[in-house]
Amino acid sequence: MKRRGFRFAGIFCTPLSVTTYFFAARLLTTGFLTPPGALILSAASSPGQESSAARPGAIVKAQAYVSREPVPQGGTFEIAVVADIPAAYHMNAHKTSDEYLIPTTVSANLPKGIAQVDISYPPGKLKKFGFSETPLNVYEGRAVILIKLAASAQAPVGSLDIPLTLRYQACNETTCFPPAHFLVTASLKLAPAGTASHLLHPEIFTTQR
Repeated sequence: MKRRGFRFAGIFCTPLSVTTYFFAARLLTTGFLTPPGALILSAASSPGQESSAARPGAIVKAQAYVSREPVPQGGTFEIAVVADIPAAYHMNAHKTSDEYLIPTTVSANLPKGIAQVDISYPPGKLKKFGFSETPLNVYEGRAVILIKLAASAQAPVGSLDIPLTLRYQACNETTCFPPAHFLVTASLKLAPAGTASHLLHPEIFTTQR
């Protein structure tokens, strides 16, 4: 008789044990899971570590876009982190269907003079998979995360890079992979207060409203 189940990081799991494996993956990323359990979950990741963008063959790729140029001192702007998910894969949405699932998040390493005002994640869609008894809220195809930021009146004028980290867990119909992160950089120009600026990438920023 064919066993009904799925593979998590190369380990065959039954539907009844899916909660245990997702919970263990969360422990792995927070450092609470130690060997040998961590090694069983992922032979490619050390305990407490995630897959990195530098690792070849990252499943989800991302790019960062800035909404205006230049950004005047005292002005607001947005950064869009656009995650492209290959066909036949998905990743958990930011608002997950259950607490044991690992959500998609974006974090920014903000320099002096730049403050985060808000962040907006797409809603995702519910989809049923063979390894879950209930539909899961996931992203497929493309997910655009918008971060609203403000430049202070004293922000230094000139070129500026803002590092960002996309954290996600990718799955296909039968396998969920260890949580990973993808590093991107948003590059912008800061100008004196009152400087005129123009909209960049309207195909991204105007269609996400």
